[in-house]
Amino acid sequence: MGRCVPSDICVFVESGRQIDRFFHLNPEYAVHYLKDPFWERRAIAARYAPIKFLNDLINDEDEVVRRVVAQRLPAPQITCFLNDPDREVRMTVADRIEFSHLEKLATDSDYIVRLTIVKRLPIGRLFRFIKDEDLQVRKKVAERLPEVSLGLMANDISPDVRRIVAERMSPEDAAILIHDEDWLVRYTVSLKVELKSLHLLANDPEPDVREVALQRLNSTTQSEENND
Repeated sequence: MGRCVPSDICVFVESGRQIDRFFHLNPEYAVHYLKDPFWERRAIAARYAPIKFLNDLINDEDEVVRRVVAQRLPAPQITCFLNDPDREVRMTVADRIEFSHLEKLATDSDYIVRLTIVKRLPIGRLFRFIKDEDLQVRKKVAERLPEVSLGLMANDISPDVRRIVAERMSPEDAAILIHDEDWLVRYTVSLKVELKSLHLLANDPEPDVREVALQRLNSTTQSEENND
């Protein structure tokens, strides 16, 4: 029938590329290979087989097969993978699962899974991640928290998080970071803090911070003189 080409399109080889090409041309045969001994053949077949046949692969011994199943099953059906031992499977679940089940992965041991959750959760449900042990997770929380709640992360142990906080805070609230130990945090503050607090940075030990503070103060003074 011309649907198999040696060294290019074939299901009876251990070449993912050739197997995929075979099922691409012959998707109706995929269901017959869902129990094949070769894991890659099963995984590729799972991409093309009708969804109704994938339930038999939920407990497949190979994580690549389970990832495919987690990607293809309807979102309401993938709660069975919440405790899957493979992080990639759980990442797929975190990215697709319904919001009502999303927080069940909040204590996942893998930071990438938690990061995926933090990206999806409604803003009002991010507070439990403010003290997360992973820096990337806390940075994403700092990027998404409501402005009025940013003060909760102003004392984070990471200057990267505090910089994000300083950037997003209102000029009035940013003043609480004027004496931050990290000069880049203070530099960010110097760019936006209200003038009534700016003089506190005029003698900052970091030249770049002092320069910004003094420029803003001098600019204000000159503007007032010109108005007079």
